Amino acid sequence: MNRYILIRRLRGPAFLLLVGVLALLNQAHILRWGRSWPFYLILWGVMMLAERAALAADGGYPAPYPGAYPEQYPGGAPYPGAPGPGPGFGAATAVPQNPGQPGTAIVPAPPHDLDKNPGGGQS
Repeated sequence: MNRYILIRRLRGPAFLLLVGVLALLNQAHILRWGRSWPFYLILWGVMMLAERAALAADGGYPAPYPGAYPEQYPGGAPYPGAPGPGPGFGAATAVPQNPGQPGTAIVPAPPHDLDKNPGGGQS
């Protein structure tokens, strides 16, 4: 197991253990709850430093998917219905252009509007 993942998984139990130790100190009248907040900050900082050190030692973040990708379906997509470079890709996603409407400043003009006014500007 990657050291970075191990440290990330130990973060919650470490804070739970700190809460238990501080509860015992509060019960023994050694430390009150109101004065225990620096311990949480210290633990958080130590955990962050340990994560950074583990990342530096392992060479970066772990791969998001450790196994091989699933076998490709005949259409070229990883699962049925997914967009992919199969036959007919892009035909359903193309937005039809209305040649009767000129372009605006926000939306690019269709190619036929540029042919009418090659110098640019408003039509």
